[in-house]
Amino acid sequence: MKYQIVYDSKCNLCTTFAQLLKQFDRDQTFAYIPMQDQASLANYGIVPQDCEAGMILIDTEQPARRWQGSEAAEEIVRLLPLGETFIAAYRAIPGMKWFGDRSYEQIRDHRYQWFGERKNSAQN
Repeated sequence: MKYQIVYDSKCNLCTTFAQLLKQFDRDQTFAYIPMQDQASLANYGIVPQDCEAGMILIDTEQPARRWQGSEAAEEIVRLLPLGETFIAAYRAIPGMKWFGDRSYEQIRDHRYQWFGERKNSAQN
């Protein structure tokens, strides 16, 4: 895998997103680490507090190269087939990037209330 996605395995939305992406990607580009897997996160120098700003995308070939939150979501989409075109169009619409960033923050901050919390965070 070229990229690691650090996601919240306690969040229903996050886990569903990871499962759908895994099916779509067919394990070609992305691997997944639950935010709750502190041992795996330690391999990248990530502590639980680092996860508070949202999901993290790590380039495994250059681990210092990382994206977090809405930037990670955009980079994941950009890496998918035709994703670069979609992201370019998204960024070209005035105000859309700002709206996307604020939307991500709201979803991140209310994910358990809006989408539910898994009591046993199963790993993918």
